[in-house]
Amino acid sequence: MATHLQGSLFDQTDELRLGPLDRVRRTELGSGAWIDVLPGWLTGADALFEQLAAEVPWRAERRKMYDQVVDVPRLLCFYGADDPLPHPVLAEARDLLSAHYAEELGEPFTTAGLCFYRDGRDSVAWHGDRIGRGARENTMVAILSVGAPRDLLLRPARGGGGTVRRPLGHGDLIVMGGSCQRTWEHCIPKTTRATGPRISIQFRPQGVR
Repeated sequence: MATHLQGSLFDQTDELRLGPLDRVRRTELGSGAWIDVLPGWLTGADALFEQLAAEVPWRAERRKMYDQVVDVPRLLCFYGADDPLPHPVLAEARDLLSAHYAEELGEPFTTAGLCFYRDGRDSVAWHGDRIGRGARENTMVAILSVGAPRDLLLRPARGGGGTVRRPLGHGDLIVMGGSCQRTWEHCIPKTTRATGPRISIQFRPQGVR
């Protein structure tokens, strides 16, 4: 797949390496929700982006929305608990996240959903990961971003609060935990600004989508 990524000036290496997770910084959102953010968790992220963009079996989907069927504005690929991940560093990331959050989460991260945002026209609407147990239980979703930064926005699901904005790309990590999937929503909005492609890798426990 043809892509054009303007690489990070601060990550000029093909050596993929994950940093320590003890540098994550937590922000309490309210209502029992929180996010942990670690910029540049993965070095060599641009090299991983290029490999994933070229080798992952991306698929386009169409979904019913209101009274019509529309194209999903991003490409997708899902890896279940028993599926080999498309690069060893992603398996390493999943294992490190499972170990770091073991006490809080109480179970490992098992699945990986990949989204390919090709340009500013690709997006994901406001939502929470409430398919399955996430609709009734506290859980975690960890997202590793490679490629050009895009803004991830969060807002209270019932309104009445401000919007939290986090630009994510070039190896950044965000973990949404506690009640975040039930009491908050998140999105990647469309943008008319010139922006390069981004791939997000979402690690989830079994039974959370």
